[in-house]
Amino acid sequence: METKLRKMAGSKRIALVAHDNKKAELIEWAVYNKNALARHRLYGTGTTGALLEKALGQSVSKFLSGPLGGDQQIGARIAEGKLDVLIFFWDPMEAQPHDPDIKALLRLGVTWNIPIANNRATADFMMTSPLMYEEYDIILTDYSQYIKRPLNRPTN
Repeated sequence: METKLRKMAGSKRIALVAHDNKKAELIEWAVYNKNALARHRLYGTGTTGALLEKALGQSVSKFLSGPLGGDQQIGARIAEGKLDVLIFFWDPMEAQPHDPDIKALLRLGVTWNIPIANNRATADFMMTSPLMYEEYDIILTDYSQYIKRPLNRPTN
């Protein structure tokens, strides 16, 4: 497939998501990185977004709670090119009622080639990268031929 470029601005649009057992860890990480996060626009699912807003004293655009569709809302924004980074502290030891939504969210992040951090170490590496603070040309797979492909239509 062909590729195309999308320019990420120096100020990134960052989605911050955490499962219940990981919310405290994400909040602690965010407070530690408060000054760095202040340079970006933040988005979060339901409770996580509200907790981050309170802890950081910074506006966080909030979607629905993950199980109520928030993960899908974030995935849609990724597909539309309206989010640049996903930081998602998920709990590997706990099954979630919305596991299919989580898998779809992670798949969209990979499909649209955005940086994804699933744990504190990766998020630390990401936030200390100079690329987080400057324009970046992200290489995307060009799906235009896939979108235009002929569809098999059932015959009556």
